[in-house]
Amino acid sequence: MLDRLEYIVDRFNARPETASESPAEHLAVVIRRARDADVPILHDLAELDSHRPLEGAVLVAVVEGEIWAALGLDDDRVIADPFLPTAPAVELLRLRVRQLRAAGRRPLRRILRVAGRARA
Repeated sequence: MLDRLEYIVDRFNARPETASESPAEHLAVVIRRARDADVPILHDLAELDSHRPLEGAVLVAVVEGEIWAALGLDDDRVIADPFLPTAPAVELLRLRVRQLRAAGRRPLRRILRVAGRARA
């Protein structure tokens, strides 16, 4: 998984010896939860991408202060600006969702193990 993360990070932060083909490949990406203030932007982004707006909890990929892509946590639907190179940002969103879901399962496993020991 670390190799995959390094690959994704390298897509945005090209090293000098591997000059980027696209200027967007070296831009920093911020992954965060969508806020109430983002709702109009997400509606516009969904319309631009010819999709219906996302509902429920949403993660967004912000590049240079602009939301380029978003992923719905309830249904894993993605909306992205079709006029920007958003594939790496979408990859980062999916990676973050996998991390959050894996982290959410860990405490439950720990609780189940402790409860199993108490019965024995």
